[in-house]
Amino acid sequence: MNSGNGNWARDGMFSSVKAFEGQHYSSLKKRCLQRGMLFEDPCFPAIDESLFYHGNRIGRVHWKRPQELCDDPHLFVDGISAHDLHQGQLGNCWFVAACSSLASRESLWQKVIPDWKEQEWDPEKPETYAGIFHFRFWRFGEWVDVVIDDRLPTVDNQLVYCHSNDSNEFWSALVEKAYAKVYGCYEALDGGNTADALVDFTGGVSEPVDLVEGQFAQDEVARNQLFERVLKVHNRDGLISCSIRATTVEDMEARLDCGLVKGHAYAVTDVRKARLGHGLLAFFKSEKLNMIRMRNPWGEKEWSGPWSDSSEEWNKVSKSEREKLGVTVEDDGEFWMNFDDFCQYFTDLVLCRLINTSYLSIHKTWEEEVMRGSWVKRDDALRNRAGGCINHKVTFLQNPQVELNRKYRMHSTQNKVGGSIYINSRCVFLRKELKEGRYIIIPTTFDPGQQGEFLLRVFTDVPSDCKELTLDEPPQTCWTGMCGYPQVVTQVHVLGAEGLQGPDSNGALNPYVVITCEGEKVRSPVHKDTRCPDFDVKGLFYRKKPKDGIHIEIFSKNVIVDSFLGQMTLTSDPSGRQEHHTVHLRDRGSRQGNDLPGTLTVRLITCNELTSI
Repeated sequence: MNSGNGNWARDGMFSSVKAFEGQHYSSLKKRCLQRGMLFEDPCFPAIDESLFYHGNRIGRVHWKRPQELCDDPHLFVDGISAHDLHQGQLGNCWFVAACSSLASRESLWQKVIPDWKEQEWDPEKPETYAGIFHFRFWRFGEWVDVVIDDRLPTVDNQLVYCHSNDSNEFWSALVEKAYAKVYGCYEALDGGNTADALVDFTGGVSEPVDLVEGQFAQDEVARNQLFERVLKVHNRDGLISCSIRATTVEDMEARLDCGLVKGHAYAVTDVRKARLGHGLLAFFKSEKLNMIRMRNPWGEKEWSGPWSDSSEEWNKVSKSEREKLGVTVEDDGEFWMNFDDFCQYFTDLVLCRLINTSYLSIHKTWEEEVMRGSWVKRDDALRNRAGGCINHKVTFLQNPQVELNRKYRMHSTQNKVGGSIYINSRCVFLRKELKEGRYIIIPTTFDPGQQGEFLLRVFTDVPSDCKELTLDEPPQTCWTGMCGYPQVVTQVHVLGAEGLQGPDSNGALNPYVVITCEGEKVRSPVHKDTRCPDFDVKGLFYRKKPKDGIHIEIFSKNVIVDSFLGQMTLTSDPSGRQEHHTVHLRDRGSRQGNDLPGTLTVRLITCNELTSI
């Protein structure tokens, strides 16, 4: 995942926009107008190499500008809609389906097609036209502005690739050309992943949902929960697509008896709860049906089962409800399905969420951390950063690591709390509910030695402040001799406590634990209303004075002043062996010899090799 370098421009809607290939739309257009010439893009010329990897596969192609194809060209005719798009002689239904979803979201397509009014043809001012357009895509953490000329590939005076219902509407063909330029050529769009295009159009996060593995067709509760998720994504301006998996080459684009097509991407254009019945009775019964609307990028070949365009099921809803849903009896590629039938026939769903990071929103706000990293193969084990998956135990922890509290890299495997599946895809998604604590994220390839760059995006309820861990151990400096250098490393794992009691023996306790060693502290989250907390908190300490004790205190969180519940002090032998301690809590101060109610269970491991834990 390459980020590249380039010039940056400020833009109100974007934090920053990068000029793709260093081409700046405004200056290029100004130069063309001054010279009275139409723009010809040297970075994506009108030649076969811009169409194919090797050789021409469709015969003689003529590159023509829109005004050579019609008398009155426009970017948009009667606005923009999903019906504007028709897939051409290219297997890029994934891209066209994503465009169909995009067309239904004004706030989103205006990011992809900036300054659209200024870019539109003006028949009253032909002298302002320079044959140049620009579009924007989100690529690996940044928006890029892509400039193209308006020469489009044609055969027999017809557009070869994506085109509109209206012969004088060109937005879809021009967006497709800009996207092909980013990918290198048109053929590079032949076969792809809708999730990638949805992310490129929005900067959102795509979550794939396997409808078969999740058994949503059989599990009504899970199916209803999934519908609510899909409805929320749609209502919050996310983009959605779906498909029926093809298991063989022969299955690709094979049409089923019900009218659906295998191995083919569909755009989800609406998600609703349709009210059944007529008149006031329907209103008071409040019986609703979970419905989803899709569009075939071919602009034809629709679902022919229940709730298809002319099916008798539509008699179950009122005329006003049908109008609200926009039901039309046309073979335009768009159709409604009951969500139950949808889960029965479709196998894959992609939900592209726009993660809300705005503090001004009434909806849930997420904290985002964006980090770039790379897998780099090196012979030195301490410097190698291409360790492969966890199956490769010797090299796994050589991968990049990301964490909040930890200062130095982890050298022994800890408990795994979650992980995504390995898949041959540009984007990998994981959604995981975690309790508050300290975690390390380890991005990996499947096989060791594979090199590449990656972008890691972390969304959390509270700020995570995660950072890459680059140092293996505390560095030795010129001050090391004077100030001392860590001699051992100790991991303190506080598992839990039993039988805690506060000043008020009947009062509620909200305990937390604080581990202190040589001035460094690690604190656990607060555990609500319990006398037997399962702390499961770890602290790692690089110690200059290994004979000094490790101090552990337990408190109960209160509104004004936290209550002290007990303490303990432990020492550890630097043998590398794990020690297990269950110790009675003690009072502090002059009465520290006195026992207090409760015990604390701790595991310790100490080693004099600083890169062992």
